[in-house]
Amino acid sequence: MDYHHIHKELGIDEETFAFGEKIRKGLKERFEEIDNNAELNQLKVINAMQKNKVSEACLLGTTGYGYNDLGRDTLEKVYADIFHTEDALVRPQITCGTHALALALMSNLRPGDELLSPVGRPYDTLTSVIGIDEDDEKGGHITGSLKEYGIGYRQVDLLPDGSFDLDGIAKAINDRTRMVTIQRSKGYAVRPTLSVERIGELISYIKNIKADVVVMVDNCYGEFVQLSEPSDFGADLCVGSLIKNPGGGLCPCGGYIAGKREYIENAAYRLTSPGLGKEVGASMSVLPSFYQGLFLAPSVTASALKTSIYAANLYETLGFKATPNATEPRYDIIQAITLGSEERICAFCEAIQAASPVDSFIKPEPWDMPGYNDKVIMAAGAFVSGSSIELSADAPIRDPYAVYFQGGLTFAHGALGMLKTVQALKDKGLISGIS
Repeated sequence: MDYHHIHKELGIDEETFAFGEKIRKGLKERFEEIDNNAELNQLKVINAMQKNKVSEACLLGTTGYGYNDLGRDTLEKVYADIFHTEDALVRPQITCGTHALALALMSNLRPGDELLSPVGRPYDTLTSVIGIDEDDEKGGHITGSLKEYGIGYRQVDLLPDGSFDLDGIAKAINDRTRMVTIQRSKGYAVRPTLSVERIGELISYIKNIKADVVVMVDNCYGEFVQLSEPSDFGADLCVGSLIKNPGGGLCPCGGYIAGKREYIENAAYRLTSPGLGKEVGASMSVLPSFYQGLFLAPSVTASALKTSIYAANLYETLGFKATPNATEPRYDIIQAITLGSEERICAFCEAIQAASPVDSFIKPEPWDMPGYNDKVIMAAGAFVSGSSIELSADAPIRDPYAVYFQGGLTFAHGALGMLKTVQALKDKGLISGIS
């Protein structure tokens, strides 16, 4: 069976296939650079595993209380070495990225403190954690939010050109400011993702104003994209999900927090119980996937990056706005494409679902998803439910009707997904033509 024939069986016609091949040929040098970075990040992971003497015994796991869990404790040392931090908390009991962020915030803030976001409104699910929309008619009271505990919140939006409002940030910092949260990725905003270098500049500026402030970086979707992490540039805490980049597509659940020992200890006491902290928490049977997923993470992240760059080039050629654009450097794996209508968004997500290895026959539809203020459509035919390091797409049904997609455990799958989206838009008459 030849290459063209396989694509025909998968629903890609000759014109769309040729269009994709033309775009792909122009990306060879860009892809080589991504592979080089992945190789260096792979060596970093191997070095951390060898340094901490990862052994076969580390893969066995524990039950019950989880006392003396060698594999769990060693894995946390590996994460701390990779992120160049004093300590780390890496647990299956952390249910998702939002939970990891909430854990880091709630364990290190106290009533009367104030949280500052100097990069605008955070991702939708974190607004519930903070209690940002509690006063809105739609938001209502949110049990357990920071606001309910008397913890304040301030926000300084980015300037129209995407730069930091330094004057506004300086005015917002006050005696109550205890923590700063910096979201690296764009979330559901059409704004630039922050590089670790830009994050470092912002942290330095903030710490010069108030040295004892705790800076937490929401690192979701950014791990292993660059050769450094935010913790290399002054972040006190780096937080993320294991069903995104660092899980390598194998982790079935979990999250991580890496940072200064004091703040990690606080998070551990919040996750389990005061007096118990990191000493408990059985790893059950997840450790092989946690270790092997981390081992594969640099290569898997590279595949996702190639997919996002390929997609930006496809859709800019078709006349749509891509964020980041086709030539910009990448600081996370998310690609936003402004499609301009609900109909295009739904067609795009349906095509991603149809390209999936699992549940390809299901048609996704917009729904009122918990934690979101607008209806959201999600396409994710994944081996791990909700895993966004696997090829997936989602979009809030609101202006400017941008779809956000990420992942692709292999570039071959990512490329297929992108061609399926182009084919779907073409078949429905939602694009004017392919050139």
